[in-house]
Amino acid sequence: MTSLSDQSTPAQFQPLNAPIDELLLAEIKSAILVKLTLGIGKEPSFATKHDWYKAAALTLRDRVVHRWLLSEKESYDGGRKRVYYLSLEFLIGRLFTDALNNMGLLPVFRAALEDLGVGLDELRKCEPDAALGNGGLGRLAACFMESMSTLAIPAYGYGIRYDFGLFKQVISKGWQKEYPDEWLGFGNPWELPRPEVVYHIHFGGSVEVVDDAKGHQRSVWHPGETVEAVAFDTPIVGWRGQHVNALRLWSARAPDPLRLDVFNSGDYVSASAEQSRAEAICKFLYPNDESAAGRELRLRQEYFFVSASLQDLVKRHLESEGNLRGLANKAAVQMNDTHPSLAIAELMRILIDVHNMRWDAAWQITNATLSYTNHTLLPEALETWPVELMERLLPRHLEIIYRINVAHLDRADAIRPGDTGYRASVSIIDESAGRRVRMGNLAFIGSHRINGVSAMHSELMKETVFRDLNQLYPGRITNKTNGITFRRWLTLANPKLTDLLRATCGEAVLDDPTRLIKLEAYAGDAAFQQEFRKVKHHNKLALARVIGEKLGVQADPSALFDVQIKRIHEYKRQLLNIVETVALYQAMKDEPNKNWVPRVKIFAGKAAASYRYAKLIIKLANDVAQMVNNDESIKGQLKVAFLPDYNVSLAEIIIPAADLSEQISTAGMEASGTGNMKLSLNGALTIGTLDGANIEIRDNVGPENIAIFGMTAEEVVTRRNNGLDASDVINKSPNLGRAIQAIETGFFSPDDPGRFGGIGHALRHLDHYMVSADFDSYYDAQRSVDARWQAGSAWSRAAILNTARMGWFSSDRTIREYAEDIWHVPVASQMPTTFAQLVRKAT
Repeated sequence: MTSLSDQSTPAQFQPLNAPIDELLLAEIKSAILVKLTLGIGKEPSFATKHDWYKAAALTLRDRVVHRWLLSEKESYDGGRKRVYYLSLEFLIGRLFTDALNNMGLLPVFRAALEDLGVGLDELRKCEPDAALGNGGLGRLAACFMESMSTLAIPAYGYGIRYDFGLFKQVISKGWQKEYPDEWLGFGNPWELPRPEVVYHIHFGGSVEVVDDAKGHQRSVWHPGETVEAVAFDTPIVGWRGQHVNALRLWSARAPDPLRLDVFNSGDYVSASAEQSRAEAICKFLYPNDESAAGRELRLRQEYFFVSASLQDLVKRHLESEGNLRGLANKAAVQMNDTHPSLAIAELMRILIDVHNMRWDAAWQITNATLSYTNHTLLPEALETWPVELMERLLPRHLEIIYRINVAHLDRADAIRPGDTGYRASVSIIDESAGRRVRMGNLAFIGSHRINGVSAMHSELMKETVFRDLNQLYPGRITNKTNGITFRRWLTLANPKLTDLLRATCGEAVLDDPTRLIKLEAYAGDAAFQQEFRKVKHHNKLALARVIGEKLGVQADPSALFDVQIKRIHEYKRQLLNIVETVALYQAMKDEPNKNWVPRVKIFAGKAAASYRYAKLIIKLANDVAQMVNNDESIKGQLKVAFLPDYNVSLAEIIIPAADLSEQISTAGMEASGTGNMKLSLNGALTIGTLDGANIEIRDNVGPENIAIFGMTAEEVVTRRNNGLDASDVINKSPNLGRAIQAIETGFFSPDDPGRFGGIGHALRHLDHYMVSADFDSYYDAQRSVDARWQAGSAWSRAAILNTARMGWFSSDRTIREYAEDIWHVPVASQMPTTFAQLVRKAT
């Protein structure tokens, strides 16, 4: 795709608020009414908002499918290489307005629905967020899918069609409670069932070694259980509708859903036991793996979607090419994190056992086809499975893994002969504490490229979790810094800012985010700053309404909105933010008449159901909120809000309203982050550590336009090596000591004074995540933030420069790098250049 900023005569786009084509408007209205009556079975006068939403969505889907089929035909006719993106999560959010926006049909649908007496904004609320992911991993996968469509890269996303997703989070008396997220309760107009696309997924049984017709020994797997994977396709529309790809999700069912003989005998429960066991695979994302049954279900999930996906792509390849020798030339498989790493063993099984390929040839194809994105430096987050579990559930795959490991260890011995420690470190089998299969090692060994997701993360991979493997396979690790799709996080989430950017940078900024740099010339302009602040204030009013409706807390939109929205985890350090909140609250009580900067501390995020400490942190945040929000002595200068059930749609309200972006993970532990990019794009200043993509954000926006604090990754390692006791820093910090004392002695939990005693003990003596060690630096950085906020114009200038300098963080740039360096696929050479072209494609 040629960057518009590189063209000598920039393409001119008709503004999106241009007059609406009356013929198209009439066609859309007619189509919606037809869908309502014939597709939904309702007369307009009896239709509910949900009926209208579904009719409008199906009308739009018809136009999307038309472009989708054309995209498929073009890629097949051209013999193009395809990308297959394997991810356990796809956090796609609501698709209705996203697809309307990308197809260029948002204005005409809005007008058509208004003419029919319904509001598009109200209908949008009828669509639930697709419960297909949890946090950054899934949102990144969604952004990447959209960017692949935008760049016209033929691609399939592969995942699981979860019935209930992770869970619906409800905060009850300050505690997180988990309930099923029934997002499919009213059906899903975006998915197209493919009942004809079914694959058998096998588990258990035994492996027999037999002689084939040529006298060669081969293994034959006799499975003990079979589950069927059924496909459901969702179209993913690229910007300006030029290309549409498919997200293919798998649902599980038993081959025999009801044992009729058992049912007729009166044992009604047992009659459907096989179906229930199969369906458990796609009930929830990340089932609780504290129990042996939970761990087995997790492994079944991962193999289920990997096997179905690889069988599907191999079938597609054979239909078009006739043989598998050139698979790597026509297919690139990207494993998003370690969850799909069984793809290495499964592809080997398919090539060897099903298609009778020799081992060396199969290994060469597997290695050339697969690549692996690592998202964590936490060794405990790199999955391992007990050998006993894998032997029982996937015996043939364990055999293949053993054979891969033999050749791999021979290579290690050749490079470091006699070094048993090195051999143990790089082995796929961990023998140190019960024999376990290291899935991260398997993914590394079986892939031709391994990428980190920020510059710092990729370098640390070479030095920490994959240091020894990097020595054994030098040159495999590369960096691909994450990106975000500006179409959702700017155009859709922040339309008023988008209008200001279009007026300032030109219409082409919608297609080329590098044009945001034109804002730099206006960063110091008083009139522009005022317009920029008006947009932010409008968005803060909207968020304040949500906080009031959900929590009953009155948030002053003129206050500084301080936002931390992400998965609740110790390394992300929501606890550091809460402790600073307590210290600030205490300081305000000491000096209530001081000229404090009014703040609204906004938290959102889910803790894993089994992560008790993270759930205790949520309780602490809510207990602190209860005390602070009802203390009249601080005159409303500090408010705390924990918004429940964080998802994409809530993020679209919070992010445009944020003034300050909390990116405060312990240095060296966050791979990248993408929330930091979304918030900065929308004019929030970042307070953060030198961790993940914060470093690249600092390099792009300028060190003067970001608040960096805390220890570096190297300093964190040094301090940990010297012990985790934090008494030294607490003794030197009266603010920290007093805040911890209030937390641990029950000031915020008078109903249960000992509730947070464990948190106090950890802050004092088990400071693994450096909450106490980094507190003073963080507190001082927050007071510097206060000073800049009070300066007014200086804050506005920095906020504008954050938006102006974020163009590089587009997921289109990231996907282009994947395409060129890892997948070796071409990208679109040119975007549609006129709005008329867009409308023709859409209709």
